[in-house]
Amino acid sequence: MAYSGVGGQAVMEGVMMKNKDIYAIAVRKPDQTIDVTTEHYGTSKQYKIFRKVPIVRGVISFVDSLYLGMHSLMHSASFWEEEDESEKKKDIDPKKEKAQEKAVMTGTVIFSIVAAFAIFFALPYYLSVFVGRWVFNPWLIASIEGVLRMVIFIGYVALISLTKDIRRVYMYHGAEHKCINCIESGLPLDVDNVRKSTRFHKRCGTSFLLVVMIISIVVFMFIRVDSRVLRLVFRLLLIPVIAGISYEFIRLAGRYDNLLIRILSQPGLWLQRITTKEPDDEMIEVGIASVEAVFDWKKWQEEQGE
Repeated sequence: MAYSGVGGQAVMEGVMMKNKDIYAIAVRKPDQTIDVTTEHYGTSKQYKIFRKVPIVRGVISFVDSLYLGMHSLMHSASFWEEEDESEKKKDIDPKKEKAQEKAVMTGTVIFSIVAAFAIFFALPYYLSVFVGRWVFNPWLIASIEGVLRMVIFIGYVALISLTKDIRRVYMYHGAEHKCINCIESGLPLDVDNVRKSTRFHKRCGTSFLLVVMIISIVVFMFIRVDSRVLRLVFRLLLIPVIAGISYEFIRLAGRYDNLLIRILSQPGLWLQRITTKEPDDEMIEVGIASVEAVFDWKKWQEEQGE
């Protein structure tokens, strides 16, 4: 069965699902009801044109994921604020509040990008420079840098999974995958069928990040400049290119299912054993609500069966 094209992210006590230029955020509120917010994103003509250009669409998708991810997290977190803070917000001008939220989100995205580069790119690079005092083969040094980057990344993902809140996010991540897998398996989207579906999916953002790490090993091997600062700058500049290439691979993995694709996708699926957990039925209900807000899965399944 061809893939549905629906993708999503887990958020605080909820799931964000995106289909083309529509996305929905479903959140389990403190009163146990499910709030579903649906919005349009990226509807301009120029945006749609660039979304069709190979490599470039990967860069756009990466930026979209950052923006929508932070927006979804802030939206979901707003339902879990203390009541006294909610009372204070009543006296705030809605326009001013929206501007403040946009500023906070922009600052958070910028900080996240800088922190990610420092931890996952700059730190492994300087550690490999230190190792380079005893290793003189540039190809080997580049390989060591790549291995260090992957170890740091996997260690970070595993470490934060030990916290209660992140574990619940990972459970919602599992619910997101199970919903999509249920649809793509041709089963009706209900709690029982979703529960039986696998929580692993080849188009996962976790797999994307791991592919970025792997491809960066190969790309960075070809950076041959004497200046350490320039080598670091080139790594920064090449991140969008690496993200674009990685996106094309994940997209290809979602469209085809053969032995080569399964082998190449396996590392990402292994990593999902950490980043996804089995959800409970209430989390599955949230995932279903998010899917149905943006995607007519019944019509899609009928079209695939014709």
